[in-house]
Amino acid sequence: MKKAYVHGYDQRENIRLQDQASTLVELLHSDTFYPPGSKVLEAGCGVGAQTMTLAKNSPGASITSIDISEASVNEARRKTEAAGMTNVQFAQADIFNLSYEPESFDHIFVCFVLEHLPRPVEALQALKQYLKQGGTITVIEGDHGSAYFYPDSEEAHKAIQCQVELQRQAGGNAMIGRELYPLLHQAGFNAIRVSPRMVYVDSSKPGLVDGFTKKTFTAMIEGVRESAINSGIIEQNVFEKGIRDLYRTAEADGVFCYTFFKAMGNK
Repeated sequence: MKKAYVHGYDQRENIRLQDQASTLVELLHSDTFYPPGSKVLEAGCGVGAQTMTLAKNSPGASITSIDISEASVNEARRKTEAAGMTNVQFAQADIFNLSYEPESFDHIFVCFVLEHLPRPVEALQALKQYLKQGGTITVIEGDHGSAYFYPDSEEAHKAIQCQVELQRQAGGNAMIGRELYPLLHQAGFNAIRVSPRMVYVDSSKPGLVDGFTKKTFTAMIEGVRESAINSGIIEQNVFEKGIRDLYRTAEADGVFCYTFFKAMGNK
């Protein structure tokens, strides 16, 4: 089932995803490793932003990366080939209609995918059938309800809420991070463990100021400007002030916080 990707598929979004991935590698993937010889399914690889880290962290694993968007798959393939990575194969495919044999994979990896799906539990259940007994699933999602910052700004919160609402209208959930435990439980996984991964940014961390506050989070909210204003969910002057205030948190005395959630479960 193909749903609208609220962030779009343009080159600016491609760059934002790469900035996000490179900025958050240590936070999200310091413990993402798969044993040599294991078969890993990356469900929803997008343009390969996370695939690069998976392949690098687990050079002995055989990774199959799929996405519903053929254009994204082609871009992901181009990136990994240019990087000389040979342990990944790609396919354009729908999570709900895969052609693999049951229990084909030792591990499944799902990152920033469930937030876009109207039926996340069914997606997890669909993937589970391709996981070997005793195999693991890893799911990573953000939660827009966890964003807080200094200086605080009502308009900035309203701008963030635009992205939440547009994603809801598209069938997704931008605050799904807090739901990973119950989602995996409902899907029938066992030994579920969830770890919050907070991004804390102040001016003593210039790499995060630029890579996360500006180029990842604020760029994402800024990217829904046209849709938010045209849909009538916010006035243009309010949205513009909200974006200015988000950039304001990246100044010398500013602070920005956001939490990702990483969950693992066993079949």
